[in-house]
Amino acid sequence: MFTGTYTAIVTPFNNGGIDEAALRRLITIQIRAGVDGIVPVGTTGESPTVDYDEHIHIIALSVKFAAGKIKVIAGTGGNSTLEAIHLTERAERVGADGSLQVAPYYNRPTQAGLFQHFRQVARRTKLPIVLYSIPSRCGVEIGVETVKRLARECRNVIGIKEAGGNPDRVSHLRAAFGPRFEILSGDDALTLPFMALGAQGVISVASNVIPRPIAQMVRAFAKGQHQKALNLHQKYHPLFKDLFIETNPIPVKAALAMMGQIKEEYRLPLVKMSDANRQTLRRTMARLGLLKRGT
Repeated sequence: MFTGTYTAIVTPFNNGGIDEAALRRLITIQIRAGVDGIVPVGTTGESPTVDYDEHIHIIALSVKFAAGKIKVIAGTGGNSTLEAIHLTERAERVGADGSLQVAPYYNRPTQAGLFQHFRQVARRTKLPIVLYSIPSRCGVEIGVETVKRLARECRNVIGIKEAGGNPDRVSHLRAAFGPRFEILSGDDALTLPFMALGAQGVISVASNVIPRPIAQMVRAFAKGQHQKALNLHQKYHPLFKDLFIETNPIPVKAALAMMGQIKEEYRLPLVKMSDANRQTLRRTMARLGLLKRGT
């Protein structure tokens, strides 16, 4: 259902508002590059700093601009169960293909609380749900046993985005579910290691900048063309690392601005990256041929 390459698309701003024209251009680029889908208003889409109406508007725009050519997995999680339900129900109404549900953050629920949270969300929607475990941001990991309970009791919990940096988790998840449960890498630098252990793709930050190479890398590995996939990984690995030289999505928006695709605009508390880190990112992009001369 959701295997392959999904771009955690940035939210472009212009003078404080949503830059709809830039979002359309970004999604068109993604379609032409051959990605399988996009994930609007996740971490990379700056979901913490958009209000509820903006959140749903971005999802609706993404559905409109995708035009059925690629899938849209809407970021509709929250640290309040009622908030997550509200966003998910509205995302379903505007035509999203699925929902990405991050673990509740800051309040650090127990595994029992996580189970009840996700179960309540799943019961209020027909959308397929991809769980999102990222303990570095949330302070809590969605335990493998919790994932098993959710998948057993909620038929629409169909996969997980793994962003904890732990390949052993992929092995445990794959052993627990077999091939039917979808596991997506949440870290570009770990996509190939995770796929070697049973993951079926990636929700990618780097594919904002290099959508075609990421899609090619994932498809090559899935087809058994491991050397081709490894060559692409090794070529772009410096970019994977530099896109996290500061807090995501600061570097990826800076990179897209260098490429002339968006204005480099954030909402506080995010600010532009330091000059030193900007030059590091610029040099990497220049070496990879991603910048026009003079930029």
